[in-house]
Amino acid sequence: MNWSYFKKRSKQIFWQERIKLQLKDLNYLPRWIILFIDFAIVVASFAVSYLIVLDLNVSFYQVLSVPQECVLVALAYLSSFFVFSTFSGLIRHSTFVDIFKIAVSCVSSALLLAIINYSYYFIFNSKIFLIPFLAINTVMTFVGMLMFRLLIKSLYTYITNLGKKRNRVLILGVNDDSIAVGEALSISEYQRFELVGFVSFKKKYSKLKILGVPLFKYDDDFFDLIKSYHVHSLVLVGSQLSIAEKNNIVDKALENNLKVYNAPSIKEWEQNTDVSQNIKQIQIEDLLERNPIKIDDTNINKDLNNRVILITGGAGSIGSEIVRQVSAYRPSKILVLDQAESPLHNLELELRANYPDVDYEFILADVRKKSRVESVFQAHKISVVYHAAAYKHVPLIERNPTEAVQVNILGTVALADLADHYGVDKFVMVSTDKAVNPTNVMGASKRAAEIYVQALMHQSHSSTKFITTRFGNVLGSNGSVIPHFKQQIENGGPVTVTHEQIIRYFMTIPEACQLVLQAGTMGQGGEVYVFDMGKPVKIMDLARKMIKLSGFTPDVDIKISVIGLRPGEKLFEELLTDSSKTLPTHHKKIMRAVDRLVDLNEVTNHIIEIADSCEKGDDVHMISKLKLLVPEFKSQNSIYEVLDLPTDTDS
Repeated sequence: MNWSYFKKRSKQIFWQERIKLQLKDLNYLPRWIILFIDFAIVVASFAVSYLIVLDLNVSFYQVLSVPQECVLVALAYLSSFFVFSTFSGLIRHSTFVDIFKIAVSCVSSALLLAIINYSYYFIFNSKIFLIPFLAINTVMTFVGMLMFRLLIKSLYTYITNLGKKRNRVLILGVNDDSIAVGEALSISEYQRFELVGFVSFKKKYSKLKILGVPLFKYDDDFFDLIKSYHVHSLVLVGSQLSIAEKNNIVDKALENNLKVYNAPSIKEWEQNTDVSQNIKQIQIEDLLERNPIKIDDTNINKDLNNRVILITGGAGSIGSEIVRQVSAYRPSKILVLDQAESPLHNLELELRANYPDVDYEFILADVRKKSRVESVFQAHKISVVYHAAAYKHVPLIERNPTEAVQVNILGTVALADLADHYGVDKFVMVSTDKAVNPTNVMGASKRAAEIYVQALMHQSHSSTKFITTRFGNVLGSNGSVIPHFKQQIENGGPVTVTHEQIIRYFMTIPEACQLVLQAGTMGQGGEVYVFDMGKPVKIMDLARKMIKLSGFTPDVDIKISVIGLRPGEKLFEELLTDSSKTLPTHHKKIMRAVDRLVDLNEVTNHIIEIADSCEKGDDVHMISKLKLLVPEFKSQNSIYEVLDLPTDTDS
């Protein structure tokens, strides 16, 4: 090994890095230095302008000597610099406004000198400056100041990005949003991305360029064509493409080892953040085929504005989003009830910061304790209850059925009875698709709660309207599959899928909660509303695409393991029972299910027996009683399957 070369190279790298760090640490040039450099530019521009005019064989006026003229010009420019504060901005952040200030300053200085020139002429019948000289000097000074700022800005950008590997990207689309994002990329201070070109979906432009980069036509030859340009990534801008079109492009990009990024339209960018922070790698949530939901919030506002609203399970993923959305309708008070201390505390900090004008009360309580919950009803005149408190994790509940019965059934019964007793206007229960033909304790417990709420509505003489909303999996909720897969991918795998053919419906938390609020305004009492969940997603396909989006190859870099269905889990979820019918509503995303009604006394007797078995800790007997209340409950992959076997009495 050549040690002398190694030592020399190491020393060179050391000094390069040191200079680089020192330049980065110099956040801005002091104002007096900028003013001094601008002053020097004025003097230099005077000299150059003088030489240019002198070369034109023009005679100068002899009123002042050349040095005296230079001093007068410099003082005029210096005064305009102070008036327009041309030296006050950070040069590396110079914008059109700064350039405009420089131009106005230079023109103002020229006008001031022209006024001095002609004032002297009217008084002494002689001029000081040649007008062509003033014009040339103005242009030279402006160009000099502008070039100085461009040089500093370019130098800072170069030093900042020195040694960084830049991501060569193509921006899809040639509309205003796409071009605006491309322009932002070009002038970004932290150039993590390098703009290679734009992609047109309609026409082929052979010679046309935008922002100095070429246009490519998206066709069958597109991915072969761009290989020679060493493109690393594609950037999707705004919502110009449908979800199906996005999926098609993403699939082909991944096949060609290209990453895909998402960028919102420029007007939706987060303020005070660099372009790089607004352009983010596309997520699986962006590719699920969901059409945006539109709601009519006129009736929602009537229900919630200036009312006292109680939200149970308010610190959970669904409950907390309901709280956020309800906050926008200016209720007189929002009661956020949950038994989870830390999440409730964290939510309080968030809401008080984001909605300082809303009156909140955060209540640490358990819906199973009726006396504690009743004290809340006694202390407040509650108008609307959103009941989102529930245990929901299927395998965990299958192993701990008593908790599901106590919270999902008995907690709902207690809360519904209190709402009925205290004359609440509306009681909106958040249910699940797992309540339809349930195969697990969790789904059966939610179905039992639905049955009780419906029976109470139809046979109670109170004015409370009991409404049930039923939907599938929500993206990003606590324990949902997508965050779980992300964590497994980050850990290097394997990604675990319970069955190769398992499918699920998905909906985002905000849109699910939007529909909950909308359904709450539509119900007259006793309805079960089901939501259009879009197309079901095959979980195996979901896992593969998430691995590819993370830059890995499925079953090569990240393994996928099929581990078998968990206790109580089924291959597909249903939103309606086999015997159910649906009726349309005025909202195309919300349908009304017509389920069988059960007599309130019969339901109550069943629940009393279930509660008695729960109290005794007899899980098997408790589940057998639950199956009597919910006869469509057929256990799968569970120890309770034995309860579904025919007995001698059946034969």
